[in-house]
Amino acid sequence: MAAPLIQVAGLIKNYGYIKALRGIDLELAPGDFLSLFGPNGAGKSTLIRLLSTQAKPTSGRVEIAGYNLAEDTLELRHQIGVISHASYLYNSLTALENIKLYASLYGVEKPERQARKLIEQVGLADRMHHLVRTFSRGMQQRLSIARALIHQPRIIFLDEPYTGLDQHAAHLLSELLNQLNDGERTIILITHNLNRGLALANQVAILVQGRLIYHQPRTDVNEAEFEQLYFQHVSQAGQAGSGLINQLA
Repeated sequence: MAAPLIQVAGLIKNYGYIKALRGIDLELAPGDFLSLFGPNGAGKSTLIRLLSTQAKPTSGRVEIAGYNLAEDTLELRHQIGVISHASYLYNSLTALENIKLYASLYGVEKPERQARKLIEQVGLADRMHHLVRTFSRGMQQRLSIARALIHQPRIIFLDEPYTGLDQHAAHLLSELLNQLNDGERTIILITHNLNRGLALANQVAILVQGRLIYHQPRTDVNEAEFEQLYFQHVSQAGQAGSGLINQLA
């Protein structure tokens, strides 16, 4: 069995009196695809921000690809790519200029060649020289995938990437995610769409009020019963908790 690529132990994040994460333990192996579900305010985005070095934990241990989150932040950033509802693209630059910029920031060899290759891969070759501000929401999201992959990360975090997409754009995004799910990258996807998340994942988890209350291999999950199970877990946790965590997005 492969050694874990992501190891999280006792991860806690507080914002003043608000407990966003309450002792998260999580291990994922190389090639795992985890779909993480939970209601708004559960702490899902907070978890992604911590794992992607965008925020610091209050306490706990995180090791990713052999790097310690508390000590090796710069090195760790070269191992991860982040895709969210925010594209992190520059509207005043063309698609090619955007991806070349990120390639240069990561020290990618032959940045223009690699940028062109990825832009073609996400289906935007014919818009390569167009300004990003002229792109639809779906096109920007596809380009943001190229941005996140330009340095060939081993780990990809996706925080509600389907937000604001129409059905066609969401379908195209799912096709791209299926391509990324090649058994070589470790992926964590946050989504409210249970069916979509189950279709992509080999690991399934539910986060409620800062606690990871459910984590199973996809093969042990009955798709027909999962929606009922999900709402049961969320309802039980909601009744037991203070509800204060719902102030967080």
